Amino acid sequence: MSVVEEPIWLTQDALRQLQEELELLVREGAEDEQSQVRALELRGIIRRAQVGERPDDGIVEPGMRVTVEFDADGSRETFLLGSRTLLGADSDLAVYSPDSPLGQAIAGLLPGDRFSYAAPSGATIAGAVADAVPHS
Repeated sequence: MSVVEEPIWLTQDALRQLQEELELLVREGAEDEQSQVRALELRGIIRRAQVGERPDDGIVEPGMRVTVEFDADGSRETFLLGSRTLLGADSDLAVYSPDSPLGQAIAGLLPGDRFSYAAPSGATIAGAVADAVPHS
């Protein structure tokens, strides 16, 4: 059974930066474990890279800039669902992993859909997806 890997949408500039980082690690030998892990991660991202505009289907999935509104206090939070690797070094946008409790709770939802999940503290967090657009 094969695993279907979703493409990772990147700008041409972001892909170039990742390729340069990988080339530097390879030139330097990537001998320590942290460098080897990073090189492996970069190869996986580059292999799955799709350059261009991500289709805007409104579905919450990795690579989307998502805004959620929390029921408890009405606060909103906007973040990238994905990996910090997908952001430029100068971005201050928060990043949530698709594997985080929030990421799992909102995956596949559309704006207006409600979610809830158990926080690590045991509290139930509830809210709604306010917006989901491709991160550019």
